[in-house]
Amino acid sequence: MRKKAIGLLLTSSVLAVSGCSSMSSEASEDDEKVMRLAVATSEERSLTQGLYKFEEIVERETEGDVQVEVFASGQLGGDREVFEGLQLNTIQGTTISTGPVAQFAERFEVFDLPFLFEDEESAYEVLDGSIGDDLLMDLPDQNVIGLNYWENGFRQLTNNAREVNSVEDVSGLDVRTLENSLHMDLWRALGANPTPINYTELYVSLEQGTVNGQENPVGNVTNDRFYEVQQYITRTDHIYNASVFMISKPFWDSLTAEEQEIMTAAADEARDHQRELNRQESEEGYGFIEAEGMTVTELSEEERQEFIDATRAVIDNYTKANGDELVNEILEASEEHNETNEGKVTP
Repeated sequence: MRKKAIGLLLTSSVLAVSGCSSMSSEASEDDEKVMRLAVATSEERSLTQGLYKFEEIVERETEGDVQVEVFASGQLGGDREVFEGLQLNTIQGTTISTGPVAQFAERFEVFDLPFLFEDEESAYEVLDGSIGDDLLMDLPDQNVIGLNYWENGFRQLTNNAREVNSVEDVSGLDVRTLENSLHMDLWRALGANPTPINYTELYVSLEQGTVNGQENPVGNVTNDRFYEVQQYITRTDHIYNASVFMISKPFWDSLTAEEQEIMTAAADEARDHQRELNRQESEEGYGFIEAEGMTVTELSEEERQEFIDATRAVIDNYTKANGDELVNEILEASEEHNETNEGKVTP
């Protein structure tokens, strides 16, 4: 009897465990997916606002099956840390400028060639077409899926030493740059001392005088309050910064086909919304920082050409490194939009 009772008890225990395991499996299948989006920019910046738009669309269209959480202001690290988080699937999505992305997928470096694009529309011709799509195909090898390109905007020079009207005025400035060889070579060619610093540490570095200058789109200058620690801004437009919207490949592969379609459509809608916000930030930004006491300097066509000429060797070297054919395709595509413009300056 005792053996029979023990047998019945063991059988009951096995059935109970089996039942719990089955219920646990069913529960895991029904569990919502959590998607953590991380970005270095502040909550107010258009790139972050684009992520909030993506969150809104995805949660609505998946009826809450995918929950999106946005971590702004470098809460989960700078660009490199966030990209590595995508690779490890500790972070599921982000948007990062092409310069930092090029440290992992080097062909993206071509988009950071100085003075490559005349305006935003000519950049869209390239980024939203076959050339942009082709470069996105380099990302799966990094365990990352690239969906499209958002907009960080044209980079401008700020400093706390003097007004910059010419290349000569740049000489000797200690300028914070991205951790990217092309960007550093660009500022060396202009006579500055380039210093890579994590974006999350930039304000303090400017405040403490570690560097006396930096270069970023005006939206970053306004939203991250660099105008408090910088006196001068020059509208150099030296690099147009696209910002790649990316998703961790392991997370992407865990999605259903329907969820992937929703995310692709949401990324495009959020991109268009973000680009519109970025243009608005740029248009309003200069008036704002001028009211806050910054000196805003506009370069004439001749002065801008001086900057182009000073960086000619950098343009040529990186054009060869990335392949003349690819660069020529980009120039041809962007110039289709500008072919009716008169007096434009091209490298």
